[in-house]
Amino acid sequence: MTDLQLLTEISSLPSEMKKEVKDFVEFLKTKAKKQEPTRQRQFGAAKGFFVMHDDFDEPLEDFKDYM
Repeated sequence: MTDLQLLTEISSLPSEMKKEVKDFVEFLKTKAKKQEPTRQRQFGAAKGFFVMHDDFDEPLEDFKDYM
């Protein structure tokens, strides 16, 4: 069955049954997520993405009037 045929079949249903189809689709999506294998995070994967400069803790020029 093609997507268009499925859409045609669903659109011909009464509104209460359309709600049931929507609920069933959400259930299937949840079920599919549970079946997906979860990847383990790798330590140090973001190494080098962020750089902290030596003057990070120095006061900013904009705030000298307040210090």
